[in-house]
Amino acid sequence: MKIITSGASYLDIDAYACCIAYAELLNLQGIPARAVSSAKPNGSVSPTVLSWGAEFHRYSPQANDEFVLVDVSDYQHFDPLVVLGQVVEVIDHHPGFERYWAERLGRAADIRPIGAAATLVFQRWRTAGLLPRISVQSAALLATAILDNTLDFSGQMTTELDIEAYEILAPRANLPANWPEQYFLECQAAIEADLQTALAADLKRFKPDSNLPQVFAQMTVWDADVLIEKQHVEISNWMAGQGDDWLLNVISIRDGKSCLLAEPVLSQHKLDRLLPLQWQAGMAVVKPSMLRKELLKLGLHLDPV
Repeated sequence: MKIITSGASYLDIDAYACCIAYAELLNLQGIPARAVSSAKPNGSVSPTVLSWGAEFHRYSPQANDEFVLVDVSDYQHFDPLVVLGQVVEVIDHHPGFERYWAERLGRAADIRPIGAAATLVFQRWRTAGLLPRISVQSAALLATAILDNTLDFSGQMTTELDIEAYEILAPRANLPANWPEQYFLECQAAIEADLQTALAADLKRFKPDSNLPQVFAQMTVWDADVLIEKQHVEISNWMAGQGDDWLLNVISIRDGKSCLLAEPVLSQHKLDRLLPLQWQAGMAVVKPSMLRKELLKLGLHLDPV
């Protein structure tokens, strides 16, 4: 059995979609596969997305199972059910572990700079000649993951492959024309309704000598200015409770910017090494918007702090 899974802390829409859609493809090809996760979906898996009814299997991996990792390649962040020596395939777009997996898996390690891991799963459907048989549910999940991870195609890592994949998937998924705005507004409403859970659900911790702040949370909303105006104090208090070196990246789809909230001087100093920033009241604005993985990539080229 192939177990399709992702990271340990949370499932964002990209990981969620890839697990479901890739397990479906493998089963269509006669390869027994299950989408399994110990993590819960975060705020990027909106109420409408949840209503589509995609289900992860309650399954206890067996001794001879093989693991396929999607939307993650850092073995320190794998779902705890993964047996590292039994990983047979990695599909990801985060930088940093390309060489590690290439040495172990060769071509079965597909780690590329692309907008969404969902685009890589889409390509597998097309290469297999099975796109006409993709379920509406999987098409909708992959399309939404591409929409989210490319920041409605405004993100700096967006490629023509992402755009093409969405254009093919969206009609198959019967998504409405205003789905991008509807989706990101839903995500924002869910975040505002339970801010602390949303912060915890998309938070990564880096080592003290990292070129990024140790505590790095991220969220994507329709209008960051509205969120920050309402919640700045609560955000600052909660993030400060996680450590004295922190950053929240609030990505605003409506106006294509990132609002970087980082009140500790140490955190601001780390970010100043990556980008030319102007700080005001603990916030700097970046246009066009940037994702955490893009900041991580910038940090890889610098000496440790």
